[in-house]
Amino acid sequence: MKFVDEARIHVKAGDGGNGCVSFRRERFIPRGGPDGGDGGKGGDVILQGDAQLSTLLDFTYPKQFRAQRGFHGKGKDQTGRNGEDLILRFPVGTLVREDQTGEVLQDLLFEGQPFVAARGGRGGRGNARFATSTLRAPRRAEKGKRGEERWLRLELKLLADVGLIGFPNVGKSTLLSKISSARPKIADYPFTTLAPNLGVVVREEGRPFVVADIPGLIEGASQGTGLGLTFLRHVERTRLFIHLLEFSADPSRHPIKDFHALNQELKAYHPVLLKKIQIVALNKIDLPSVRERAGDLEKKFEEMGYPFYRISGKTGEGIEEMVEAVSRALQSIVDQANES
Repeated sequence: MKFVDEARIHVKAGDGGNGCVSFRRERFIPRGGPDGGDGGKGGDVILQGDAQLSTLLDFTYPKQFRAQRGFHGKGKDQTGRNGEDLILRFPVGTLVREDQTGEVLQDLLFEGQPFVAARGGRGGRGNARFATSTLRAPRRAEKGKRGEERWLRLELKLLADVGLIGFPNVGKSTLLSKISSARPKIADYPFTTLAPNLGVVVREEGRPFVVADIPGLIEGASQGTGLGLTFLRHVERTRLFIHLLEFSADPSRHPIKDFHALNQELKAYHPVLLKKIQIVALNKIDLPSVRERAGDLEKKFEEMGYPFYRISGKTGEGIEEMVEAVSRALQSIVDQANES
């Protein structure tokens, strides 16, 4: 399934039904009086969170969504039937904005959460509602009110506890496949991962947590270089980062330089991202050349105040210790949130 995390749609609620002009006509009752019924209310357009969905693909075409209009009133004081609501289901984590102003209207954060995006019009009153002691035979009725309509901009931001970040080809997808049941595409060329992948880490002790592999982060991502700008929004909701590093064959790159470069991109996109906990993991520790240089690198990161772990996505070395540290950090975040 194609991953789509942005969409623009037009929603139109149903118009209200018109009121009816009618008079009671029965044998031997020459002046039965007005009996025109009211029109029914138009249907609402309701947006609802659905945990079973993971993409906005269904909303790229068509872009027009219209609820049913209310039915017109009838004689014999019959009120028109209300129009049916139109319920549109979106992935949990979808941000709903007013298209023109960019104002955030709703954040669909949990299963079944409803948001009325456009309200149906009220039904018009029939002529029976206008009868008074001095006006016994009113010959007017109201038309139904128009339903609301608007253009909406939808942004999907994945809900994950942990964001897995790092330059292309440092082994993020391999690590995700090791710690969860996710099976992302893996290859040894840049930008293998073209869409965020989610994996659930289940442990014997402690609560399970969700890890998102964020693709395309390179230097200049916050200005649109590579794929980073497309997917940077998905790190906003994470509680902490696993920053995956490697000793690249490219002499112009170094793990510490890569670390600062990506943090600069996070800061440029949104400064609050740098306040999140970061756990640093050096990958490919199974290689002798990496193992020899790991000690000096670990010392430098500890001096900067970052937890440092040596891991191998290929052999699994050190991964359990890192996952345990992530679990403890997440629990600490939850405990602090509960206390506040």
